[in-house]
Amino acid sequence: MGKGALGVLMKVSGADDYQMTVTSVEKINEGYMRLGFTAERLLEEHPPHPTQWVRMWFPGDKPHQRAYTLLDQDVASGSFSLEFALHADGPASNWARGASVGDQIDATMLGSNFQLPTPLPKEFVVFGDAASLPAINTLLDAIGETPARVFLEWQEELEATLPVHAKPQHEVTWVQRLDGGRLLREQAESVTVSEGTFAWVASDWRTTRAITKTLKSVHGLPKTSIKAQAYWK
Repeated sequence: MGKGALGVLMKVSGADDYQMTVTSVEKINEGYMRLGFTAERLLEEHPPHPTQWVRMWFPGDKPHQRAYTLLDQDVASGSFSLEFALHADGPASNWARGASVGDQIDATMLGSNFQLPTPLPKEFVVFGDAASLPAINTLLDAIGETPARVFLEWQEELEATLPVHAKPQHEVTWVQRLDGGRLLREQAESVTVSEGTFAWVASDWRTTRAITKTLKSVHGLPKTSIKAQAYWK
């Protein structure tokens, strides 16, 4: 499948192209599903790390590129899984709904390079939503016994039932998305952030930008103690 001008630009930027094959199909709930995949060389050439993501190219009247977090990566078998939100309509949701074992789809790796801070901080504060929850779960898995406070935003009640990989020392708070993310922004303003905290932020671009600004200006976190990336517009 042709990838258009964006695909050409990615290639010039050093992106690596792969073909992913569906190995399993699992329904999480009415609005979400998980697909298993294999992709030759992908994990060998891009070793797994927390919040690792891949760009997929979905068919349509023109190429549609969407990014998804890799879960349960196994380098030896080249296998991993991805979780899909089943929106009413959209190239990624429609493709995922109709996916069957053996189906193939093109993918590109570019830009996924997050590494945990060394040494690990005293605490993580995490801001996200259902779109970034798979990445947050990989982060919670990776930080082990390190304390974390996680603030998640839901738009549909079904989202608040999604599994969060929280351990006893991880505090999870769900808030409803109102007024373009106001409640999540207010959580960022009111939270107490001590020295030695690391913040991870991934929501829509406006909310991500606002929370990042708050963490710097209100709580005094240095740029090196914040990882922020908008997951959607």
